[in-house]
Order: sequence, then C-alpha cells, then structure tokens
Amino acid sequence: MGRYAPTIKDLAARDVVSRAILTEVREGRGIGAGDYVHLDLTHLGEKTIQEKLWEIASFARIYLGIEPVRQAIPVAPTCHYVMGGIPTDSNGRVLLDEHGTAMPGLYAAGECACVSVHGANRLGCNSLLDLLVFGRRSGIAMGEEISQKDFSTVSDGPLKDAEKRLETLNNGKGQERAWDLRLQMQSMMMESGSVFRNEKGLKKGIEVVRTLKDRYPNVRLVDQGRTFNYELMEVLELGNQLDLAEVILLSALHRQESRGGHFREDYSTRDDPNYLKHTLVFNKPGGWEVKYKPVTITRFQPMARVY
Repeated sequence: MGRYAPTIKDLAARDVVSRAILTEVREGRGIGAGDYVHLDLTHLGEKTIQEKLWEIASFARIYLGIEPVRQAIPVAPTCHYVMGGIPTDSNGRVLLDEHGTAMPGLYAAGECACVSVHGANRLGCNSLLDLLVFGRRSGIAMGEEISQKDFSTVSDGPLKDAEKRLETLNNGKGQERAWDLRLQMQSMMMESGSVFRNEKGLKKGIEVVRTLKDRYPNVRLVDQGRTFNYELMEVLELGNQLDLAEVILLSALHRQESRGGHFREDYSTRDDPNYLKHTLVFNKPGGWEVKYKPVTITRFQPMARVY
C-alpha cells in the first residue's frame, strides 16, 4: 500500500485499497499470478489477533481453513455496501422525482434506501445512520401519518400481476437456467462495473445485461413446488438484479468523472462543476431515464482526499 497511500497505507479508504489490490493483480503481481493478494496479520502476534481481530480470524479459519496467526489471508475486492438505493427524504418517505415529491404511504430505510448522507464514499460508521437513525425517524413518521389516514379501497391489480408472474415462471417451458444467467451477470459486472470503469467496458456491460434480460423469460424452474421454493425466490431475485445491474452501468456511463467508489479510467478526476449531483434513474415505458438531483451542502464542503 506504500505505492498508493504512502502515509496511511492499508488504512486508506476502501475504494483506494480496492483499486490498489486490483492494480497489483492486473500488473501481474497477484499471488501466484492469481486474482488476489495476501493480507498478512502474522506480525501482530496471536494475542492481538485473538483479542482485537477475532472476527476476521474466525472467518479465515471457517471459510478458508487458514490460521491467520501463522498464515497470510487471500483477499480480493468485492461489493461491500450499497450507497445508492431508493431515494428518500430524512423521514424515510420515498421520493417520486428529482424535485423531492414524496409518495404518500411508502417508506424505505436501511441499506435499500438512499437518504443521501454518504455521498460517493461511505465512512466506516455511517451504516448505523441508515439502520438506527433513519429507521427510527421513518417509524415515527409512519406513526404520525397513519394516525391521520382512513382505510381506503385499493386495487387488486398489482396482486394479480404478481400472481401471473409467478404462474409464468412456474409453468415456463424454456431451457435457460437461472444459475447460468447469474454467473454471466456476475462475471460481466466484475469486469465492466466494479473497481475500474471506462466507456468501452460500460457499453459492453449494458449490451450483455440486456441480452441476459432477453433470455430471462425463458428461465425454467426445476422445482415447481409451492412451499419454501428457494429456486423460485432466486429466480425472482435474478430478475431484479438484472434491472439493477443495468441501472448501475447506465448511471456509471453517464457520470463522466471519478468520485469516491466510482472510478472512471477515462475520466480519472472529480468534476464538481458538472457532476456534483445525485443520479436518479426512472423506469419509463420507453426504457430507463437518467435524471439528476442537486446536492445540499451545509457544514462540510467537498474536498480532495490526500494521503
């Protein structure tokens, strides 16, 4: 890490460390010319590892069969946290547009929501804001709103649509397998939309994910049972993941700069005059529509990270 963050080294931000790891791999310095590097804790000693890093040590022992007191741990970049999500206000109300219009009765909190406190790079403790602070605020706001509401008649159209979708999947006669589509999606997202991004790769990724979406209706379930059908759950999740994959790649393609966890090799610097704004993607009849919402800056001004 002395090559990438000379003063702070392995305590640099996650995106910096991830780019450093992948750069080493891309330049042929992965362990055994492989796709990972080593995290070496052995110099800390058994007492420190057991007392202060017991969770990391237990993961290495359970999942890799490695004793971190005496052996280095293989590590590689992966998705850790989603900083975007369903746009909300500070009380968890889901926003319908870039102007902050709230949708009555719909709330979101936690990692699925984006209340816009993270910017492009979450600080270590900020996930507690999503879970505790805005979870509580959302609960209070819901309690206040529901006390002012009367029961109303609702359409069963969405329920019918969901039932029809389940029937279509259960009775599908296609030959596609969900695991095959999922592996291709994962490989494509790692190659085109992860640590390093560029226009050529993002466009290729969008093309691949759209092809996978065209194949998705032909997925055939092996298990067509109606009780605890985990295969059906995975297939439903895959459909949502394909949509999100396309949204991520499309958002990254439109943002011609680098900021936090979003790093464009072809636009390696931050561009505040043009991109100090939130990206919103809407599912319209004609396809995805990208819009932007202004950033509210109060006490802390955007600054360059220097290590």
